[in-house]
Amino acid sequence: MSLRSLLPSILIGAVASARSMTPMATLATARLAGRDTTGTLALLDRPLFKYGALAMGVGELAGDKMKTAPDRTVFLGLLARVMSAGIAGAALAPRGREQAGVAAAIATAVPLAYLTLAGRKQAMARIGQTRSGLIEDALVVGAGAAVVALATRPEAGR
Repeated sequence: MSLRSLLPSILIGAVASARSMTPMATLATARLAGRDTTGTLALLDRPLFKYGALAMGVGELAGDKMKTAPDRTVFLGLLARVMSAGIAGAALAPRGREQAGVAAAIATAVPLAYLTLAGRKQAMARIGQTRSGLIEDALVVGAGAAVVALATRPEAGR
């Protein structure tokens, strides 16, 4: 198995480093649009999880701008990144290689969370919390959507 085959899992891990719920929300959106993943994605085939992932993704984007928002590197923030990156990494990995996708996504998400936090703090010092958050949102959501769009295909029969 080449590193290239795990590239979507690695990239979705990078997305999770900055926005923990964006990988799940972009995958839920893809499922609603009739897109299929190479790896298994049983949870997001259930309406509760699919719509819940969308709601959590939107909620995170709004909550991130609050002055009381915790750093992404606190325990619960890292835990959310590990879970989201792991599920999304498995879904975007080649069939039968989901565990490698989980590992690749998590190994990317956790260390990059510290790097993206440092970048965000620098941006906040220059342009403020809301503005820096909106710019980061646009970059991260756009990257997540691109990764998922390129790594998925129309469901069979569509």
